[in-house]
Amino acid sequence: MTEIPLDVPSPDRLAAANDATVDDLPRFAPASVDWEIDTVPDVREAGREAVVDLPAIESLPADAEVAVTAGSRGIHDFPAMVEGVVDELKDRGHEPFVFPSMGSHGGATADGQRRVLADLGMTEKSLGCPVKSSMDVVEVGEYDGSPVYADRFAADADAILIANRVKPHTDFSARIESGLCKMAVIGMGKHRGAEMMHNAALTGDMGAEIRERARVIFDELPVVGGVALIENAAERAAHVEGVPTGKILDREPELLERAYEELPRLPVDDLDLLIVDELGKEVSGTGMDTNVIGRTYFRGEAEPETPDNTRIYVRSLTPPSHGNALGMGLADLVHRDLIADVDLGDTYVNIATSGETRRAKIPLIVPDDVSALLLAPSITGTPNPEELRIARIPNTMEPGTLLVSEPIIPELRARENVTVGEPRRLNFQDGDLSDIPY
Repeated sequence: MTEIPLDVPSPDRLAAANDATVDDLPRFAPASVDWEIDTVPDVREAGREAVVDLPAIESLPADAEVAVTAGSRGIHDFPAMVEGVVDELKDRGHEPFVFPSMGSHGGATADGQRRVLADLGMTEKSLGCPVKSSMDVVEVGEYDGSPVYADRFAADADAILIANRVKPHTDFSARIESGLCKMAVIGMGKHRGAEMMHNAALTGDMGAEIRERARVIFDELPVVGGVALIENAAERAAHVEGVPTGKILDREPELLERAYEELPRLPVDDLDLLIVDELGKEVSGTGMDTNVIGRTYFRGEAEPETPDNTRIYVRSLTPPSHGNALGMGLADLVHRDLIADVDLGDTYVNIATSGETRRAKIPLIVPDDVSALLLAPSITGTPNPEELRIARIPNTMEPGTLLVSEPIIPELRARENVTVGEPRRLNFQDGDLSDIPY
């Protein structure tokens, strides 16, 4: 990790502006949202069936080498789905392999990207096939005067099968956002392709850039189709579908509509302080899902109207991020421990690729949780600590599991799908929250 010199003020000095103490803070209660969800009963079998729905597979020669994409997100059911895809391809006599398709993640190195897959539960042993990792790309065509790149291993294979989750993107809104097309362009494009696409998008329309570059890849490479996964609010597969290549550009917008319906959100729209226990690359490409926190911070994109969180405090960086703290700039405050885990090299490589520097800025650093909470009256416009509207969540993949301050409790208890426990005082040990309330 990169050593960042720290001279963080003491908690007493930080709290001096308002004279607040821990005893002045409101009580907090656990709350949980009961989502209405659909769940795929057997994800591995669904992966098999998705391959069956791709007619182009039937025309492949015996022993065809099939490249299957795998990204860097922490998608709970994705490994099982890919295992099913691999099983079906092998049963048909083909030779599948999985390759990391994650732009510049993993420090933009082949070994780093292989480690990211392993951290997410995808290894040669678990998948039952080789994992081929390389940062080498080939130019397969061009769009609007700039090259379109693809992973060399994939381009040399007999066929390519694109597997990914379809979901709302954290940078922009369009008919095609995060899904099969994005995996083809940014994931398969590796560092060079991702950087080229993001740079073009900074001065144009990212949705159109992804769509048209994906069209080039579908025309120039032996893509036999895609396998799309949609998650429900409980982070489990709600839908798995095989989409033939010629239908991806029309079908993906329809799948995105379903994904928006399934997207979990905070049950409260206006907070003085949102506390996020962890940010990480396996949680979201931006460390925190911008659709959940209500901040985009991307050039050319409007900020969401809701939710409206005055300040955001993040407590830690997940181990699978390997020091990549992209997204910390979306916060107003971060814990000293998070900064201690930052690898500026990996973070800045990712930022240089994505193109938006604000997301890598280091926020105000606090020495402990008490300091963040006692600063809240001074930096939120709510000078009375007892009136602070605060919510704490594990991460932005779990916004329906919360700890909420007393001013929020009545409105959540009025909602039929939210269960709220009894309020209690926060517990601290050495200045940090000591209990796990979820």
